[in-house]
Amino acid sequence: MRRPILILALCFCVSWAASAAAGKVIKVLPQFLDLKGRHAISPSLYDRDAYQAYLRIHTNEVSGIRFAVQWKASGTGTNMLKIRVEVRGITHGDLPPKAVLEQEVKRGSRWFEHWASLPLTGDEFKKIGEVTAWRATLWDGDQLLSEQKSFLW
Repeated sequence: MRRPILILALCFCVSWAASAAAGKVIKVLPQFLDLKGRHAISPSLYDRDAYQAYLRIHTNEVSGIRFAVQWKASGTGTNMLKIRVEVRGITHGDLPPKAVLEQEVKRGSRWFEHWASLPLTGDEFKKIGEVTAWRATLWDGDQLLSEQKSFLW
Protein backbone atom coordinates (compact mmCIF):
# COMPACT_ATOMS: atom_id res chain seq x y z
CA MET A 1 0.00 0.00 0.00
CA ARG A 2 2.90 2.34 0.67
CA ARG A 3 4.40 1.95 -2.78
CA PRO A 4 1.40 3.39 -4.77
CA ILE A 5 1.16 6.32 -2.37
CA LEU A 6 4.89 6.96 -2.69
CA ILE A 7 4.70 6.82 -6.49
CA LEU A 8 1.73 9.18 -6.51
CA ALA A 9 3.53 11.63 -4.21
CA LEU A 10 6.65 11.47 -6.41
CA CYS A 11 4.59 12.18 -9.56
CA PHE A 12 2.97 15.14 -7.82
CA CYS A 13 6.36 16.58 -6.82
CA VAL A 14 7.75 16.14 -10.34
CA SER A 15 4.75 17.88 -11.90
CA TRP A 16 5.05 20.71 -9.35
CA ALA A 17 8.75 21.16 -10.17
CA ALA A 18 8.09 21.03 -13.92
CA SER A 19 5.97 24.14 -13.61
CA ALA A 20 8.78 26.02 -11.88
CA ALA A 21 8.82 28.98 -14.25
CA ALA A 22 5.40 28.70 -15.78
CA GLY A 23 3.29 31.56 -17.07
CA LYS A 24 0.43 32.00 -19.45
CA VAL A 25 -1.33 34.77 -21.32
CA ILE A 26 -4.94 33.66 -20.93
CA LYS A 27 -6.94 36.33 -22.73
CA VAL A 28 -6.38 39.59 -24.59
CA LEU A 29 -9.23 42.08 -25.05
CA PRO A 30 -8.56 45.02 -27.39
CA GLN A 31 -10.99 47.75 -26.30
CA PHE A 32 -11.59 51.19 -27.80
CA LEU A 33 -11.36 54.21 -25.51
CA ASP A 34 -13.71 57.17 -25.87
CA LEU A 35 -12.72 60.84 -25.61
CA LYS A 36 -12.87 60.61 -21.80
CA GLY A 37 -10.63 57.51 -21.72
CA ARG A 38 -13.47 55.08 -20.87
CA HIS A 39 -13.91 51.66 -22.42
CA ALA A 40 -17.42 51.25 -20.95
CA ILE A 41 -20.10 53.48 -19.46
CA SER A 42 -21.21 51.05 -16.76
CA PRO A 43 -19.69 47.94 -15.15
CA SER A 44 -22.07 45.59 -16.98
CA LEU A 45 -20.38 43.31 -19.51
CA TYR A 46 -23.38 43.64 -21.82
CA ASP A 47 -23.15 47.44 -21.68
CA ARG A 48 -19.40 47.27 -22.29
CA ASP A 49 -19.88 45.17 -25.42
CA ALA A 50 -22.67 47.45 -26.64
CA TYR A 51 -20.50 50.54 -26.06
CA GLN A 52 -17.58 48.90 -27.88
CA ALA A 53 -19.87 48.24 -30.86
CA TYR A 54 -20.99 51.89 -30.73
CA LEU A 55 -17.36 53.11 -30.71
CA ARG A 56 -16.48 50.78 -33.58
CA ILE A 57 -19.12 52.58 -35.69
CA HIS A 58 -18.50 56.15 -34.40
CA THR A 59 -14.74 56.35 -34.90
CA ASN A 60 -14.67 60.13 -34.38
CA GLU A 61 -15.40 59.46 -30.68
CA VAL A 62 -12.41 57.11 -30.26
CA SER A 63 -9.28 58.52 -28.58
CA GLY A 64 -7.30 55.30 -28.33
CA ILE A 65 -7.30 51.60 -27.72
CA ARG A 66 -6.32 49.59 -24.66
CA PHE A 67 -5.31 45.98 -24.42
CA ALA A 68 -6.65 44.26 -21.31
CA VAL A 69 -4.41 41.22 -20.81
CA GLN A 70 -5.36 38.41 -18.45
CA TRP A 71 -2.26 36.51 -17.33
CA LYS A 72 -1.09 33.99 -14.78
CA ALA A 73 2.41 33.11 -13.59
CA SER A 74 3.81 30.94 -10.85
CA GLY A 75 6.97 29.19 -9.76
CA THR A 76 10.49 30.36 -9.27
CA GLY A 77 12.16 33.14 -11.17
CA THR A 78 12.30 36.87 -10.79
CA ASN A 79 9.47 38.50 -8.91
CA MET A 80 8.94 41.07 -11.67
CA LEU A 81 7.54 39.99 -15.00
CA LYS A 82 6.83 42.00 -18.13
CA ILE A 83 3.73 42.08 -20.32
CA ARG A 84 4.50 43.25 -23.85
CA VAL A 85 1.93 44.01 -26.55
CA GLU A 86 3.16 44.59 -30.10
CA VAL A 87 0.70 46.31 -32.43
CA ARG A 88 0.65 46.69 -36.22
CA GLY A 89 -1.49 49.19 -38.09
CA ILE A 90 -2.67 49.72 -41.65
CA THR A 91 0.13 49.75 -44.21
CA HIS A 92 0.99 53.13 -45.74
CA GLY A 93 3.74 52.41 -48.25
CA ASP A 94 6.13 49.52 -47.67
CA LEU A 95 5.83 48.57 -43.99
CA PRO A 96 2.99 48.86 -41.50
CA PRO A 97 3.46 51.22 -38.55
CA LYS A 98 4.30 49.42 -35.31
CA ALA A 99 4.01 50.19 -31.61
CA VAL A 100 5.27 48.29 -28.57
CA LEU A 101 3.53 48.62 -25.20
CA GLU A 102 5.19 47.25 -22.06
CA GLN A 103 4.21 47.03 -18.44
CA GLU A 104 6.04 45.45 -15.52
CA VAL A 105 3.85 43.27 -13.31
CA LYS A 106 4.46 41.37 -10.08
CA ARG A 107 4.30 37.62 -9.96
CA GLY A 108 1.12 36.71 -8.14
CA SER A 109 -0.42 33.73 -6.52
CA ARG A 110 -0.09 30.36 -8.17
CA TRP A 111 -3.85 29.89 -8.27
CA PHE A 112 -5.20 33.26 -9.43
CA GLU A 113 -5.14 35.20 -12.68
CA HIS A 114 -4.36 38.90 -12.96
CA TRP A 115 -5.23 41.66 -15.43
CA ALA A 116 -2.93 44.27 -16.94
CA SER A 117 -4.14 47.25 -18.95
CA LEU A 118 -1.89 48.68 -21.68
CA PRO A 119 -3.31 51.79 -23.40
CA LEU A 120 -2.31 53.13 -26.81
CA THR A 121 -3.41 56.77 -27.08
CA GLY A 122 -2.37 60.14 -28.44
CA ASP A 123 0.03 60.55 -31.34
CA GLU A 124 1.11 56.92 -31.20
CA PHE A 125 -2.52 55.81 -31.71
CA LYS A 126 -2.94 58.27 -34.61
CA LYS A 127 0.27 56.96 -36.21
CA ILE A 128 -0.99 53.35 -36.06
CA GLY A 129 -4.44 54.22 -37.38
CA GLU A 130 -6.54 51.10 -37.45
CA VAL A 131 -5.04 48.12 -35.63
CA THR A 132 -4.72 45.14 -37.95
CA ALA A 133 -2.69 42.72 -35.80
CA TRP A 134 -1.34 42.34 -32.27
CA ARG A 135 0.72 39.97 -30.17
CA ALA A 136 0.77 39.83 -26.35
CA THR A 137 3.68 38.15 -24.59
CA LEU A 138 4.64 37.43 -20.97
CA TRP A 139 8.36 37.66 -20.14
CA ASP A 140 10.42 36.61 -17.14
CA GLY A 141 13.61 38.58 -17.73
CA ASP A 142 14.69 37.50 -21.23
CA GLN A 143 12.73 34.24 -21.13
CA LEU A 144 9.44 34.13 -23.05
CA LEU A 145 6.84 32.37 -20.90
CA SER A 146 3.74 32.66 -23.07
CA GLU A 147 2.22 34.49 -26.02
CA GLN A 148 -1.13 35.05 -27.62
CA LYS A 149 -1.57 36.69 -31.00
CA SER A 150 -4.30 37.84 -33.31
CA PHE A 151 -5.21 35.90 -36.42
CA LEU A 152 -3.32 38.23 -38.78
CA TRP A 153 -0.08 38.30 -36.79
